Amino acid sequence: MKKMFVLVIIAFVTLTHVSCRQEVDPWQPLFNGEDLSNWDKYLGSSLGADFEELAAAATEEGVFSVVEDGEDKVIRISGEINGSLATRASFENYHLRVVFRWGDKVYSRRNSGLLYHSFGELGVAFDTWMPNIEFQMMHTNLGDTYLMENTTTETPVILNEEDERFYFTPGADKFTFGEHASGRLIRKSADYENPLGEWNTIELYCFGDTAVHVVNGETVMVNYRTGVYEDGVISPLVSGKIQIQSEGAELFVKSIAIRPIIALPEEILP
Repeated sequence: MKKMFVLVIIAFVTLTHVSCRQEVDPWQPLFNGEDLSNWDKYLGSSLGADFEELAAAATEEGVFSVVEDGEDKVIRISGEINGSLATRASFENYHLRVVFRWGDKVYSRRNSGLLYHSFGELGVAFDTWMPNIEFQMMHTNLGDTYLMENTTTETPVILNEEDERFYFTPGADKFTFGEHASGRLIRKSADYENPLGEWNTIELYCFGDTAVHVVNGETVMVNYRTGVYEDGVISPLVSGKIQIQSEGAELFVKSIAIRPIIALPEEILP
């Protein structure tokens, strides 16, 4: 009987160890630290009428490159034209982490975005990007949601009557967003962006049709029922490629990595 009890304990410990390993999968770097050979690059529209010459002269290699930053090699996105750096693979049920900072060169404004659940062809959205849901990286707006083309979400928000914008508010009523509903833009709940020149860490958790935006360790947005609106029907949108924008200013990405998840961590849900 004692021997059987010991065997049961060993089996339990073994199963627990396997379970933990399944829940904490290793990170997979999407930037290999050397080059951008596993990414697609696309140059689209100019930043505006004043930037047509810059757009005409831009090259994929000039806009998207790998440069040295101290002892590290980092991705440099120059920003003088609207462009996309896109993964070739699609992802579902994941935790994504990006470490980035702004450079000194600004053409129009410090604007970029982490575009997730991207699908279809490059060039469809604003003549540049695949349709997507955007985790906004624009300076001072880090963490906002912007819905390109016919993507949609349901998000708990409160309308600020002063600026007539919707702000993510945990526990508030959920509104449907998209071009067919309450608009494309949802503001973050609070500002946790680091000062210019410092590195920011943004994390995106996607599980099923829920997406969570985290800025420097703080949850600022939870989007539910992510989907695509077409002919009066919303179809679930739960996977897709990942894009990083070139959109007006110099941007450096130190790392971008992804790992699968089997549920949303309780600690990130407000």
